[in-house]
Amino acid sequence: MKPVIALVGRPNVGKSTLFNRLTRSRDALVADLPGLTRDRHYGEGRVGERPFLVIDTGGFEPVAKEGILHQMAKQTKQAVAEADVVVFLVDGRQGLTPHDKTITDFLRKSGRPVILVVNKSEGMRYTAVVADFYELGLGEPAVISSAHGDGVADLVELALDTAFEQRPEDPEELEKTDRGVKIALVGRPNVGKSTLINTLVGEERVIAFDMPGTTRDSIEIPFERDGKKYTLIDTAGIRRRGKVFEAIEKFSVVKTLQSISEANVVVLMLDAQQDISEQDAHIAGFVLETGRALVIAVNKWDGLESWRRDEIKIDIDRKLDFLGFAKMHFISALKGQGIGPLMKSLDAAYAAAFADLSTPKLTRALIEAVEKQEPKRKGSIRPKMRYAHQGGMNPPVIVIHGNALDAISEPYKRYLEKHFRDTFNLVGTPLRIELRTGKNPFAKSSEK
Repeated sequence: MKPVIALVGRPNVGKSTLFNRLTRSRDALVADLPGLTRDRHYGEGRVGERPFLVIDTGGFEPVAKEGILHQMAKQTKQAVAEADVVVFLVDGRQGLTPHDKTITDFLRKSGRPVILVVNKSEGMRYTAVVADFYELGLGEPAVISSAHGDGVADLVELALDTAFEQRPEDPEELEKTDRGVKIALVGRPNVGKSTLINTLVGEERVIAFDMPGTTRDSIEIPFERDGKKYTLIDTAGIRRRGKVFEAIEKFSVVKTLQSISEANVVVLMLDAQQDISEQDAHIAGFVLETGRALVIAVNKWDGLESWRRDEIKIDIDRKLDFLGFAKMHFISALKGQGIGPLMKSLDAAYAAAFADLSTPKLTRALIEAVEKQEPKRKGSIRPKMRYAHQGGMNPPVIVIHGNALDAISEPYKRYLEKHFRDTFNLVGTPLRIELRTGKNPFAKSSEK
């Protein structure tokens, strides 16, 4: 297995900035705001031929007894338990704090090897920046600037050497992990996204707290079920724009939208105990625009009376009628009800999104559609469709060639879409039809 490096420290010492530099990504949210990261966040890095996993954690409050700080501390403690080496970041500009001493006590008891790293040291003399931190008794501090990259390469080499002292390097196990199907869970705050992930993976992998907006970042979790590999993406709940007050939540919305774009399949989670809102429709609309495969999960279905269930179904049909291609499941994430059928629909949606459709089969299906119902004339012109081929995947794109295709109406395009869906069983994915009219070789001569 790849060596695991956990980044630990009090809030706003630069853990997420270092995470992004190590993974050469922007996967972790970074801003000059303490408490931005809450869950533990995994990423992959590589130095030369040496790959590794790095875990970003939230601001660590080891003594927190309740509330969100306690939940964040549990996540950090789990990251430390999973790590081969802990990189303990402190702030060189603020100096040693009592909070740093408390974290040191915990790390010393954990039994994990710890590398003390003094961050934000750019422009400062080494002796001045490290002097206070010898008091922690964690050995010679490494001095870096995660924002500028100073000293980061040496730090990674030191961390990997320390990690491999804990377990030998196995080249066969250091290959890049197959991440499987990427599934993004999206929806309004507090609909149960994190609870569903915890139910699927069988542990308290992300914070599930009865307070809207608990998840602020998009967290990726590797997951395996029935021999198939998945990557679950827990995203921040998206509120109406007028209710997005905090700068943190504005960042979170961007990350959620990026996660939708990068996913293979999206699970739109709805709350059965609330009416379907305009915001649910907006989120669904963005998923449709990006072309991602989609499954709808109506959560908190257990315990509802039959009249309320009927109301919700009517409300969904009325407000989300444009998602007719998506399978809908009524589940209880907390009790694990309806999870099996939901996963089958996710697999089917993924298969449909990446279906390989041959030109002969598409052309035969096109001919069958025209034989059943020809496109209407536009004046004296009747469009003629000659053949079709696949123009892309995720979502599938079917390109139809012929003459005078600009005369084809939108209702007829929808008819073609339904015919192709039924013919090739394309359930759970948007389908795009492109019409390409051939050039008329006599057009110029006829104008003379």
